Amino acid sequence: MTKDRVAILVPGYINPRVIARLNELFDIIAVPHGPTLDISDEEAALVRGVAVSGALPASWIARLPKLEIISNFGVGYDGVDVSAATARGIMVTNSPDVLNDEVADTTVALLINTVRQLPQAEAWLRQGRWASEGHYPLTPLSLKGRHVGLQGLGRIGIEIARRLEPFKVKISYHTRRPRADVPYTYHSSLLSLVETVDTLISIVPKTPETTGSINAEVLKALGPNGVLINVGRGTTVDQAALIAALRDGTIAAAGLDVFANEPNVPQELIGLPNVSLLPHVASASIPTRNAMADLVADNLISWFTTGKALTPVPEMRQESA
Repeated sequence: MTKDRVAILVPGYINPRVIARLNELFDIIAVPHGPTLDISDEEAALVRGVAVSGALPASWIARLPKLEIISNFGVGYDGVDVSAATARGIMVTNSPDVLNDEVADTTVALLINTVRQLPQAEAWLRQGRWASEGHYPLTPLSLKGRHVGLQGLGRIGIEIARRLEPFKVKISYHTRRPRADVPYTYHSSLLSLVETVDTLISIVPKTPETTGSINAEVLKALGPNGVLINVGRGTTVDQAALIAALRDGTIAAAGLDVFANEPNVPQELIGLPNVSLLPHVASASIPTRNAMADLVADNLISWFTTGKALTPVPEMRQESA
């Protein structure tokens, strides 16, 4: 450790750009992710900040007596025990906005891939089947004339909706409260939304209310022409119910970038012909991930130079209100 330099704990893997930026100003204590924090009490007493991508449980927070700030890589921060941090007055930040466009672009691409089967059509060409068997079969679905419902209309949800407008689809949404700044139809419940739409895009964080909210009842209401797109959290969908719904025609198709137990995707899902699957890549471009990494570092730099965080999570803003 270097005298007069703040020590930052980095559990497990984080984008290398975060480390490169932090190394200029801080001492880094890198540790593996695991059930326990594997450092001495002396080292733990030096830590004043954490840069994390993934989980930071209450037990780890409790080991760090001088911790002031947790800077989370990603807009979602459900892996961080915010309640434990709040109880001790520890600031928690995330990296919103810088990934909104990338995730929205990927969502629209995933929707088009799902209804038009573009990955399967490309595979048909690459396998030589166009030359040997003829044209790829006509796709049973189209984006034309669809009614899209958004589960979630936050920063990313609104960008998805704006991108969908030129496709001339109808747009509705469900959130906890209606927004006064959008022209889309509001539904006070998810079930009410899916009873009206034929395409559901989920872009919500992991909360007790959202976990398992897209269940067998919701899928049945979405209907046999229905398409599900999930770019939020895998835990939002009852995965077993989704597999059954895709297999028996309860819904027509699904496009998924997130799964219940990543990176493990059930073979029953992989083997279905009416799904488009991505390995959680919605924000995974070098420019976007670099911007996220910079925001993680900038939150820590700002905190230890000015005493203010750039992007505190909503719970922190509520505490200071």
